[in-house]
Amino acid sequence: MRPSPPQNFRFLRLGWQWPEALRAMRHPNFRLFFFGQLISLSGTWMQSTAQQWLVYRLTNSQLSLGMVTFAAYIPVLLLSLFMGVVVDRFQRRRLLVITQTWFMLLAAALAVLTYLELVQYWHILLLAILLGIANALDMPARQAFYIDLVKREDLMNAIALNSSIFNGARIIGPAIGGLVIAAFGEAPAFATNAVTYLATIACLLMMRLPPFDPPASDKSSLSELKGGLDYLIANRHALSLVSMIALLSIFCFPYLVLLPVFARDVLKIGAEGYGVLMAAQGSGALIGALTLAAFGDNQSESRLLLFSRGLLAVALAGLALSAIPILSILALVLAGYALITQLAVTNTSLQLIVPDELRGRVMSTYTWALGGFWPLGSLLIGALGDHFSAPNAVLLSAALCTLLTVIGQLWFPKVNEVR
Repeated sequence: MRPSPPQNFRFLRLGWQWPEALRAMRHPNFRLFFFGQLISLSGTWMQSTAQQWLVYRLTNSQLSLGMVTFAAYIPVLLLSLFMGVVVDRFQRRRLLVITQTWFMLLAAALAVLTYLELVQYWHILLLAILLGIANALDMPARQAFYIDLVKREDLMNAIALNSSIFNGARIIGPAIGGLVIAAFGEAPAFATNAVTYLATIACLLMMRLPPFDPPASDKSSLSELKGGLDYLIANRHALSLVSMIALLSIFCFPYLVLLPVFARDVLKIGAEGYGVLMAAQGSGALIGALTLAAFGDNQSESRLLLFSRGLLAVALAGLALSAIPILSILALVLAGYALITQLAVTNTSLQLIVPDELRGRVMSTYTWALGGFWPLGSLLIGALGDHFSAPNAVLLSAALCTLLTVIGQLWFPKVNEVR
């Protein structure tokens, strides 16, 4: 039984009953997590927007844009599976406080370097690598943390609502970030992000969670890691979910890396327009997350996954072929909707499959597939953009997304659904 929240939680203990579509908000710890993330993620997207613009300003290279994403996520590819063992052994809240503090320090360092006009491309790469090391721990810890905040029957709702703030922040952060960059430069965006991490840290510390009992095990870390991988390989449903996310992360998801190129060189709309493009992507993802929160429990997971993959292919083709800003914005809205639907349904399905004692290790395979393979795709699409143009690179991504959708149906035609 979960402890009741202390009296100083009253500002979050609102007097009405949360509607069914927001039922995860009935859990006090989840409300803290929700509002802390809402503040912090707006700053994160401001920084992401400013950093991509800064890199392209410094280098004029599409490959350089891909390299920064590669540097930020290659540690996830190399370390996240091992970090899953750490997540199963230690209290997840403590791990998240550590990673959020580390993120805050890195953002502050980038702000200072940029403000003093000392920042160079290699600084950004180094900070991206350090960010990726922390992300290798933060991502599986965050995914496994949901089950500590809500009941199992509210898990889809909680993941969808958290996706909604992630993508709501993607609307607010880039839109403000584009204006800030145009008016004051990149440094204030980085500094703002550093400050916003304090909100997440404070909310994590305010939670009242059950005492953490470390699992009793005399197995080595490698043996425990092998146990998680053996489970994944033996469970065809889990294997299909993780495999498809890995393939989509390489060939379909990294189109976002090239948005600065579309804004400056294809659509000719500058930094403010770049913020609008990022916000359009976030708007579609927000719509997708809210739709899942309201209706996701009544939908077929396999149909949602198939639909979102097909829609993403169409949206990417539209983005690649458009030279009109409003059409590009519409394509990005559709892409955002498809992307978040794919990720949220996959995440929830895995969470419901996995036994509690393997949660950190199995969810680390999801973050490994998503955050680990994304940098390979970012590097690939950046190189293709330099050689064949950004629109052609995204058009190829759309074709590969279509191919993977077909392969997924042939490879796993009758995966059992979780109900």
